[in-house]
Amino acid sequence: MGGGRPGRVPQLGPACLWVTLALAWGAGAALATEGQGVAEEEKAAAVPAAPCGAEGWAQDAVPPGAAFVAAASYRGPGNNDTRSNKVLPILLWWSGSLFPHFPGDTERIDCPRGSCLVTRSRRVAQHRRTKALIFYGTDFRAYEAPLPRLPHQTWALFHEESPMNNYVLSHSPGIQLFNYTATFRRESDYPLTLQWLPSVGYLRGPGVPLAEKDAWRQKGYAPVLYLQSHCDVPSDRDRYVRELMKYIQVDSYGKCLHNRELPSERLRDTSTATTEDSEFMTFIARYKFHLALENAICDDYMTEKLWRPMHLGAVPVYRGSPAVRDWMPNNLSIILIDDFDSPQELAKYLDFLDKNGEEYLKYLEYKNHGGIKNQFLLESLERREWGVNDMTLPNYLNGFECFICDRENTRVKEEQEHRKSHGKVPAPRPRIAQFKHMGCPMPTPGFGNIEDLSGGDSWKEMWLQDYWQSLDQGEALTAMIRHNETHQGRFWDYMHEIFLKRTRQH
Repeated sequence: MGGGRPGRVPQLGPACLWVTLALAWGAGAALATEGQGVAEEEKAAAVPAAPCGAEGWAQDAVPPGAAFVAAASYRGPGNNDTRSNKVLPILLWWSGSLFPHFPGDTERIDCPRGSCLVTRSRRVAQHRRTKALIFYGTDFRAYEAPLPRLPHQTWALFHEESPMNNYVLSHSPGIQLFNYTATFRRESDYPLTLQWLPSVGYLRGPGVPLAEKDAWRQKGYAPVLYLQSHCDVPSDRDRYVRELMKYIQVDSYGKCLHNRELPSERLRDTSTATTEDSEFMTFIARYKFHLALENAICDDYMTEKLWRPMHLGAVPVYRGSPAVRDWMPNNLSIILIDDFDSPQELAKYLDFLDKNGEEYLKYLEYKNHGGIKNQFLLESLERREWGVNDMTLPNYLNGFECFICDRENTRVKEEQEHRKSHGKVPAPRPRIAQFKHMGCPMPTPGFGNIEDLSGGDSWKEMWLQDYWQSLDQGEALTAMIRHNETHQGRFWDYMHEIFLKRTRQH
């Protein structure tokens, strides 16, 4: 398969190999050589050396340049760090298409434990002061990863979007490439779980009175709303909704399973719905139930599909995070699709609630004074250091940058103490992301069993193949780092070797 073969790959020394592997595929695999690695590091401390795997580079081959000296300091909570920009650690946003979010190429950030320079300029990728590379998960491609991986650099992952955007990150070989994570999972280093919930007040606002919802029903509108224009997704939600439609009336306004038109061209504009336009919100708030099916299934992946109906006073009929109950305002605020044996059984229950207002209103009691009983939810919102549409708090991008900056400044100090002590002070242990920082399961059909799907089923061909090929991609990149590869083009050779190995096993 594609990819040229460069010349002989230089072999790593013991210290270089230990650090590179520890950063790339977990500290556990490297502990056996820890003693030898420390000894080698002591020798290296006495004589400056080129980064592992970069023996051909001139020292500081690409100087930081004037921008790194003159960068304005305007972000972060502030600190007492008096160091000039010339000596600060550098954080490089490797994903430059959507991020970073500041004007210009480079900015100084002043965080609680120290300051850093944050940049998008890849010309400093090989510089010794560049301590961390930050990747945006949706843009991360295993076949484009920067090689060789330098042992003095950590990799940080920012991924607040759907797992479907990059299933490489849902497998252990993929997520363990990173040292710091900010994902929707509560277990990640910098959790973004409640990114779609601005505040507890967002849930407390009054909903449309039941009498008005019943009047809406009398005009011929369905009890259930479905509003999706992103079809053919890993959760296979349309397959389920299509079956549900056989047993209860559902008004579907989006491109998926479309059966009804919104009342105006303005409301039919997708941008109107995504900005929570007041006219649009008023229209959909009259529905008693909103089908809230995420595009992918994973613990703690919860989006506006869940929180927006609750804000409006509609009842979400939900499928998404299996752990969603942990975050709900009380024990009766949403209806979980997976609590029912079939779409037909769910339809019967929705019909019962539609015809019994007193039972229906029990799902909205959390909007009453004192109705939010979940202390875990309240405490999580209280502890959150970043805000959603709140200019008095940092956004989560600023927050994650400072999270990395603080830890890199700490790491630099610990490495300096280790060198000065000639090994008496232990070197800092590498921090490795864990499977549970993302760890999303294999997609399954929205309705029925995978064995019942035809061989030519488009969902089956697309998402199952994508999920398992993503595992191979993570394994290929991990192997390339382990072998100190420098040529990205060899990625497809490694993929081919993995394919042949799996073929032999089966």
